[in-house]
Amino acid sequence: MRRREFIMLVGGATAWPLSVCAQLPTSQARKMPRLGVLMPGVSARSGTILEPFYRGLHELGYVEGQNIAIERRYGESIVERLPDLAAELVKLKVDIIVAWSTPAAIAAKQATSTIPIVAAVMADPVGDGLVASLARPGGNITGTTFVGPELVSKRLQLLKEIIPRLSRVAALWHPHAYSERTMANMSKEIETAARTLGTQLQFVPADSPSELASAFSTILKERPDAFILMPSPMLFGEYRRILTFASTNRLPAMYQAREIVEAGGLMSYGANLNDLFRSAAPFVRKILDGAGPSDLPVERPTKFELVINLKTAKDLGLTISREVLLITDEVIE
Repeated sequence: MRRREFIMLVGGATAWPLSVCAQLPTSQARKMPRLGVLMPGVSARSGTILEPFYRGLHELGYVEGQNIAIERRYGESIVERLPDLAAELVKLKVDIIVAWSTPAAIAAKQATSTIPIVAAVMADPVGDGLVASLARPGGNITGTTFVGPELVSKRLQLLKEIIPRLSRVAALWHPHAYSERTMANMSKEIETAARTLGTQLQFVPADSPSELASAFSTILKERPDAFILMPSPMLFGEYRRILTFASTNRLPAMYQAREIVEAGGLMSYGANLNDLFRSAAPFVRKILDGAGPSDLPVERPTKFELVINLKTAKDLGLTISREVLLITDEVIE
């Protein structure tokens, strides 16, 4: 189904087959469940990010306004707003809070210990103190994780494969994106990889969208051969600005999500975020059917994908070797 067609289907009062109605639990026919969706990003761009989740709900027979209600709250890329927004959802007595990313999940957990929380694309749910373990979360939170700290070193290795002469690389990062433990693990992983590869690494911080311009200036002053975008919901939400910076200054970059490569970035390596978001929908169904989040294991990605934009590589004067192309999951022409 095309993206535009799907948005019309979810947004409109589209009728759905009686056979689907029959599949829904009787309790849902009597009472319309209410979801609270908590997003850290900008409302104008969050619809596209949430689309796979809404598609997953629709495939399970849920249609907004007919048999499910959705309350949405957006942080507008200001993490400090999330606790108040989470508290608003709790006051509305929603049945489930669906939180996108670790910062939103932390805010939701601080706001309630009783309302079930489905957190999508968490970085390190154990390290961030959200769950006791992936297999047995133990509290009121479950969901999906993209395995944050474990992939940053692999991204640097792949960047080195593309640019064998890579000697200086900047790591654009959001120092407070996750807990101190998770951020320390991420920095340790990439620092170890940089030493092994003989690459000089410099961390360039940006704690908010307003600090990106200064971060860009710092990167240019250091004259790196490339930069790597570290995991962060805030930085992901600003990826179009980051792409413009990379393109204008002809800087190769490694990203964590294929969406950025599809928009013109050079390359990415990581879990498919659309799949992880779509996977959040069955958690909602199970909880509405009576399951407790403490007994629903957190789902890890089953596959990580390398995506390369050949047009961008050509524009940058880079030649992708046959060996790299053989391990690439998708090449964008």
